[in-house]
Amino acid sequence: MRKYVSYALGTFGHDAFYNTLSIYFMMFLTSQLFTNASDEKMVGIVTIAVVVIRVGEIFFDPLIGGVVDNTQTRWGKFRPWIMTGSVVASVGLLFLFSDYFGLAWNNPMIYLILLIITFLMVDVFYSFSDIALWSMLPAVSLDTKTRTKFETASRIGSTLGAQIVIVIITPAIMLFSHLISHVSYGTQTRAGWTGYVAIVVILCAGGALITCLNIKEQHNLIRSNVKHTTVSDIFRAIGNNKQLLWISASYILFAFSYVVTNSLLMYYFRYRLGNAGAYTWVGVITCILGVISVSLFPALESLIHRKAIYVGGIAFMLIGYIIFLFAGQSLPMVLVAVAFYFFPYPLIFLATLMTITDSVEYGQLINGTRNESVTLSVRPLLDKLAGAISNGIVGVVAVAVGMTGNAKPSDITSGGVQEFNTFMFYIPIILLVIAAIIFGSKVTLTEAKHAEIVKELSKRLKTENGGKEETATTESTTTTGQGNLTTDTPTSGQH
Repeated sequence: MRKYVSYALGTFGHDAFYNTLSIYFMMFLTSQLFTNASDEKMVGIVTIAVVVIRVGEIFFDPLIGGVVDNTQTRWGKFRPWIMTGSVVASVGLLFLFSDYFGLAWNNPMIYLILLIITFLMVDVFYSFSDIALWSMLPAVSLDTKTRTKFETASRIGSTLGAQIVIVIITPAIMLFSHLISHVSYGTQTRAGWTGYVAIVVILCAGGALITCLNIKEQHNLIRSNVKHTTVSDIFRAIGNNKQLLWISASYILFAFSYVVTNSLLMYYFRYRLGNAGAYTWVGVITCILGVISVSLFPALESLIHRKAIYVGGIAFMLIGYIIFLFAGQSLPMVLVAVAFYFFPYPLIFLATLMTITDSVEYGQLINGTRNESVTLSVRPLLDKLAGAISNGIVGVVAVAVGMTGNAKPSDITSGGVQEFNTFMFYIPIILLVIAAIIFGSKVTLTEAKHAEIVKELSKRLKTENGGKEETATTESTTTTGQGNLTTDTPTSGQH
């Protein structure tokens, strides 16, 4: 339980960081820094810079995975990157949500240069932390049931982390604005935003520390089937893993749809409903539903398996979209739509993560060598690509429909509402349907198939190893207290 909780705390701070950067950075720019019509050029430049950095950086994510795979230290290959990446990225986040000591207005060119450098630094170091944190999952166990427990715990943490920022962001910004800027409570200032981001920074770095102090990777015969990963090995490992590619094709469509809608949701409350304070209820609802949803995953996986969870979850989200389209400016209906839309998201994420994790052994069987971090780097890569495109769309849509500064719902034209709905609802609906079709028809790496692959790998490697057994250990010389983690050789019926 200590290990599950420690992993959950790490992912809690990790996703609080991710949502703050991916969803609210553009909101900070358009509502606090550049609020006048004359500032549209600056918003456009920053939007383009963010999209270019994120799209360009995703091509380096597999290389980052290769660096992690090649790391050998007394603390293992994951923990040094989790800790270092989290701390450096957290410091950078504080600067991103600021005016750089007035440079945003006094010297816009220097501001843009510093912003681009900072964003690039944050993106790279967060990538190291992100890839190391999630690619540690196949290193804690080969057993599907044990992996499911760890991944369920980690997803509970990440779900709460991602949604708690929705709960606290508005009251936290207002509170810090009141305390720091001495304005009346209810008014938002740049200092208030910085105070909120400071909370996220503490959660991210603190959670990473707890994870690193309590989680250690295993060493066993299958995990020892590694070699130094070259650049060609990295892309070969991904390109030859057909199941990973089909999962990726489906997930990028799903992730993009979710991030675009989620990123525009705060605009919906502020500029369509005219009730920014009610956005806190979104966080409350999604926190509660997130915990329930993730807790149901192990039982659902045993009952209906991952493919049905993924496809059925998307069908559930589509119901949420339909309610949204009929909700108009009715807050109760919007909150019902949020509930239907969000409830299956953690389940779909876990189904994807479990399948990608199992594709480590699938790829090992195909390629003849094990690439944990390279394989698991694909999911963060896709999330960041979806986030990059979303940041670009959100910036453009906000300016195009007039949802900037202190605009009111009455200021938004009917054409602006229709354009807003197109990006928030119609396009995501189409992409989700395609995602479900791809996953349902092309992804064949089921739980039973993975069990067969593990047995085949064990048999093959034992033969190559002269028939010798090898006991799983952690990177520490002491295995006392490891519980289920110290025994990891699959046996009949274990899956």
